[in-house]
Amino acid sequence: MGARVTRAFRNFNVENRAEQEISKMKPSTAPKHPSTRSLLQEQLSQHPEIKEEVSRKDNKLLSLLKDVYVDSKDPVSSLPVKDAELRQEPKEFRLPIGHHLDKNVMDVPKGKVTIVEALTLLNNHKLSPETWTAEKIAQEYQLELKDVNSLLKYFVTFEVKIIPPEDKKAIPAK
Repeated sequence: MGARVTRAFRNFNVENRAEQEISKMKPSTAPKHPSTRSLLQEQLSQHPEIKEEVSRKDNKLLSLLKDVYVDSKDPVSSLPVKDAELRQEPKEFRLPIGHHLDKNVMDVPKGKVTIVEALTLLNNHKLSPETWTAEKIAQEYQLELKDVNSLLKYFVTFEVKIIPPEDKKAIPAK
């Protein structure tokens, strides 16, 4: 409701207000110092051709100005551009492996895994490290071996353990 009232006041009589603003006198130049004003008047009275010279257009200079063509180029940077190489889109994709909760993922760039795939491969390695070695995971998910080794070394899936109560007076879980 408040926006409608504000809009009504803002748009009220907008043409007339714009016309008044346009018809106002434009600001004049700043006043000259009295000493320079008298000097300017004196020079203009002695040399009236100065006023004509200032207001006259010189056709020769105008034609030279029309012939000027400016072509600019960005300077070549001396630093190698590494960010552009890193930001390039991977050209090869693979289909996601396994059943995913997220059906929006249609293809995964080679060298990358989804969250679900990362949790799956970590869990598989944790449950059977003899069969799910770093080499097999790298081959299965098309990853680099050093990345898989780092993943297995620094990331661990959560393990939930329920500790049974030792005291009989403990409140049973519902």
